[in-house]
Amino acid sequence: MQLPEKIRFNSDGLVPAIIYDAADNRPLTLCYMNREAVEATVKTGKVHVFRRSLGKMMIKGETSGHIQEVKEIAIDCEGNSLAIKVDQRIAACHTGYRSCYFMRYDPAADAFYIDEDRIFDPDDVYGKREGGESEEKNGG
Repeated sequence: MQLPEKIRFNSDGLVPAIIYDAADNRPLTLCYMNREAVEATVKTGKVHVFRRSLGKMMIKGETSGHIQEVKEIAIDCEGNSLAIKVDQRIAACHTGYRSCYFMRYDPAADAFYIDEDRIFDPDDVYGKREGGESEEKNGG
């Protein structure tokens, strides 16, 4: 497989990958992939990620079922990042939004605003943890 050979993984063995929607080219999330995740992504056609907080590889959407089917993989000119075009099932963000980039910054007001509707309740999908935060984080 040629793709992993072209990637310049960082000192932790990871490469950042921007995942974006094939339907509208909107960025969905930024994840990290190790060699195993890259190889699994190419082999299965579904995005796999390396969950740094858990120290393991998993399929994106493994917990929620909100998988990402790969349509195209691009590598940057230096081989140190990927851009992956996907068909997104339901939502990419563990907080219930289609994209992790749902907050916009308004410099005139020096404030953020939410520019899309929440499409699912994270507590219903992941359950509720202590402190009120849903279990899943970026990548699961």
